Amino acid sequence: MIFNLIRSRVLACFIFISVLTPALAADTPVRGRVTGGVSHQAPAWFKESFLEIAEDVHEASDAGKHVILFFQLNGCPYCDRMLEESFETEPMTSYIREHFDTIAINIRGDREIAFNDEITVTEKQLAGILKVTGTPAILFLDENNKTVVRVNGYRAPERFRQILEFVATDSYQTTSLADYLDARLNKNVYKLRDNPLFSKISDLSAVDGPLMLIFEDGSCYDCDEFHDGILANPLVRKEIEPFTVVRLDADSDDRIIDIQGNETTPAELARKYEMIYRPGVLLFDEGLLLRRTDSLLFPHHFKEYLRYVAGGYYKQLDWRTYSDRRTEELLGAGVDIDLGRPRTD
Repeated sequence: MIFNLIRSRVLACFIFISVLTPALAADTPVRGRVTGGVSHQAPAWFKESFLEIAEDVHEASDAGKHVILFFQLNGCPYCDRMLEESFETEPMTSYIREHFDTIAINIRGDREIAFNDEITVTEKQLAGILKVTGTPAILFLDENNKTVVRVNGYRAPERFRQILEFVATDSYQTTSLADYLDARLNKNVYKLRDNPLFSKISDLSAVDGPLMLIFEDGSCYDCDEFHDGILANPLVRKEIEPFTVVRLDADSDDRIIDIQGNETTPAELARKYEMIYRPGVLLFDEGLLLRRTDSLLFPHHFKEYLRYVAGGYYKQLDWRTYSDRRTEELLGAGVDIDLGRPRTD
């Protein structure tokens, strides 16, 4: 009898645990995954440097070339797209090889780099010194090992070709990149589109709450993708709700009032903020410029920029800390993070 009683209680306990366990499992979300990253090796023709950059610059200068430092990160979808479209596609490949020596640097790498006589550090330390916070970051060096142009993030091949020519022809010695691009880019590749998100406001100082300024013009190779793949994305639309969104024609001389209350024009404002990429985006809150996008951001990163500003997280956290914590928050809640290119279908 005692044996039967014990067996009954054990069986009851087993049944209770069996019933409870699925319920507990259901309350514990499966950790989310990061998708959309792309592993992309640098082209084989990139220079096999000993990472003595001053010497690389000297060799390039003797050959009538400039040095490109291509800062990348394993799995970076923007690096993948930039390499595929601008470094591995003709006639871009031949032009770059003719006029530049290109050196790949991993922003989290541990290889030792002698940047100049004073600086010998690891790849990741050099990235910190040069304030490389995103990839790709492309630095063009002159014969004195000085950065003459810096490209942060993805550029359409047509725009990147003009930057390459700006450096290869030494035009940086006589003019600004903004003026060079303005004189040479085709202004008929894009017609400014309406969007229900846009507010027709000419006095930016009157905006209450977060403000997004979008700069477009007729030379915007990426604007259609920005409208159809970024602004139309449901996750982006959710985070954009707190913003007043104003689109400015960067070629316009119409009179407007800037966020500080000064009279200006969209063209002057684009020059003031050095907006040489289209579409360029500035995010403000409480009169402060908090984030800028100088390249095409894919949906996840763009919507997190919006949340960082509109949610006021910038008041307590720098962007990198916020991004790391937010990533862990989403993954821990079982949310997948797609870093990939926007869908425009």
